[in-house]
Amino acid sequence: MSLQCGIVGLPNVGKSTIFNALTSNEIAAENYPFCTIEPNTGIVPVPDARLATLNEMSKSEKLIPTTVEFVDIAGLVRGASKGEGLGNQFLSHIREVDALAHVVRCFEDENVVHVDGGIDPLRDVETIETELGLADLETLEKSLDRARKGSKSGDKEMKATADFLEGLLGHVGDGKPARTFAVPDEQRAIFRDCHLLTAKPTLYVANVDEASLAKGNATSGALETFAAEQGAGTVRLCGKIEAELSTLDSTDRMEFLEELGVHEPGLHRLIHTAYELLGLVTFLTTGPKETRAWTVRGGSSAPVAAGTIHSDFEKNFIRAEVTSFDDYVAAGSEVEAKAQAKTRIEGKDYIIRDGDVVYFRIGG
Repeated sequence: MSLQCGIVGLPNVGKSTIFNALTSNEIAAENYPFCTIEPNTGIVPVPDARLATLNEMSKSEKLIPTTVEFVDIAGLVRGASKGEGLGNQFLSHIREVDALAHVVRCFEDENVVHVDGGIDPLRDVETIETELGLADLETLEKSLDRARKGSKSGDKEMKATADFLEGLLGHVGDGKPARTFAVPDEQRAIFRDCHLLTAKPTLYVANVDEASLAKGNATSGALETFAAEQGAGTVRLCGKIEAELSTLDSTDRMEFLEELGVHEPGLHRLIHTAYELLGLVTFLTTGPKETRAWTVRGGSSAPVAAGTIHSDFEKNFIRAEVTSFDDYVAAGSEVEAKAQAKTRIEGKDYIIRDGDVVYFRIGG
């Protein structure tokens, strides 16, 4: 399944540098606003040590990780909702992605200009959130106007929709993101159909200098506190370091990370957090031909998971043979897992869990 996480932020905060390191692409990362105009996209594998373990056990010919697509969206500026800085074009790119990774500058560098003249992560976040909120207000006002007109005929459903949209409009008008609004079950479809920018799941990426990578600094700490209050996740990384790490082999990379006092590249944490942010889980298949990770949305049933392998598999699903990754490894093989009764036979109502090793039985 193709799910996208958009990388957003003000100009010159390190978005393109981080995107380059994520995807090992050499797109422009210049020191001036609007260097990125058309969004660049990259398919990024999700690091998963479980794959190598299963691959070794099965002696597979291929190892195929699951992926997330990242989109590098041009830097927004104050007034974007009114078209400043090609803002309307950029906002439309944000509307198309499933979640947002908001890169915030938490480093000083006199050689890299800041569009607002100084480092202030909370001000920068407010600038982006305000522009997205203003765009949402325009969307909601139009939707509310249509609902009010429809409710004049006495349609109770349209009246309920108008009441809901009025409450949501007030919430966003108070400067709060739509994702923090309590949406009644009966209005979830209306909420989705609004395609609100501030409704998108969001994580904050604190781009720090090398000295602050291990323990952070005052500005990254302020961002992390803010994110926690919002119920949002944060990832701290150094764009310059990640760019350098992307050019090293695995041995040199681990030695460099140890010198920095960290255990894994920040981009790995970013990828995993973005994956979780999108509400995704991974199930695994393994055999002589390939060991592979597959992506499904959390809460997906076994037939839906089977359908990610081939569309006919969902329609012709009979059952799933499921073993947890830990049980599979502890048993040492598929045969032993079955002999030890660690493999379960699950039907159409089974909800796939992260780390399930699955073999689907298909009819037809």
